Amino acid sequence: MFIDYAEIKVAAGTGGSGMIAFRREKFVPKGGPSGGDGGAGGSVFARANPQLGTLIDCRFRKLYKAGRGAHGSGKNASGVSGKDISIDMPVGTVIKDRKTGELVADLTEPGEVVLLVKGGRGGRGNARFATPTRRAPQFSEEGEPGEERELVLELKLLADVGLVGFPNVGKSTLLSAVSAARPKVADYPFTTLIPHLGIVRTDHHRSFVLADLPGLIEGAHLGKGLGHRFLKHIERTRLLIYLLDASSAAPEEDLKKLKNELKQFEPKLVKKPFLVALNKIDLLDGKTLAALKKKWGRKGVFISAFQHKGTEDLMQAAGRMIYKLWENGKE
Repeated sequence: MFIDYAEIKVAAGTGGSGMIAFRREKFVPKGGPSGGDGGAGGSVFARANPQLGTLIDCRFRKLYKAGRGAHGSGKNASGVSGKDISIDMPVGTVIKDRKTGELVADLTEPGEVVLLVKGGRGGRGNARFATPTRRAPQFSEEGEPGEERELVLELKLLADVGLVGFPNVGKSTLLSAVSAARPKVADYPFTTLIPHLGIVRTDHHRSFVLADLPGLIEGAHLGKGLGHRFLKHIERTRLLIYLLDASSAAPEEDLKKLKNELKQFEPKLVKKPFLVALNKIDLLDGKTLAALKKKWGRKGVFISAFQHKGTEDLMQAAGRMIYKLWENGKE
């Protein structure tokens, strides 16, 4: 099950209280203070785990609580610190404070560890308060409470190239044609309900990650269809491939509608480098295809994902563009 959204609560451990104690020692008032400090409360961390691809664990566990620090004891013995806990999350997880909307962390690197809430400080025992004029303090500190936070987790896929198109234009078919990925493909709309990733290998032993994303419909920026669940996944891609149905009555209008949905959701998306591919040319007769190619010229790449025609040229073109973006250090 692909889960890309979850809400959790994280609570750090409370620090242990300091101890009031006195040792037995001859000629020393009350034996002298010997109360130890309380242990610090445990903290909660987030860790980016490259082996995870979903937030399903966080969906079904709502509270993550670190261990409490132990109280201090006599003979100046400090309490044991509370146990820290780490929450494994997929690479690409964005963590925000649910109440303020503040960005807490963006896990983009495998193995990255981020502090979510810090454990409370342990209280000082009475031995800490002894002075030349106050030799037998009869007080200590209580441990401080740990931090608590309600968090929103959103998984945004880390892909180099994203396929953008209306339902049933052949995105899943194209992904399976150019990579080892095997998304479910059928002859009805909305077959892609979750994103799929595939590795596309080009010449010179280079490769990039291609994402097949759920089909976009008009009004997606308002939450229609899969709405924001689709659009957020293309925010990290460096290059977009607008996949159009060549057999559509007006491919140009389809392209305008796609770009408009992206612009309404996030204006920066339409400024990303892109390619346009017209799929399903196997459904066109020779005369219609020739007219369409003349109209589009070099603005589009004509392919048949079903027959694997033109797909290699499309991926080579995408590879050249993405490798250039990498070399220039552009997102």
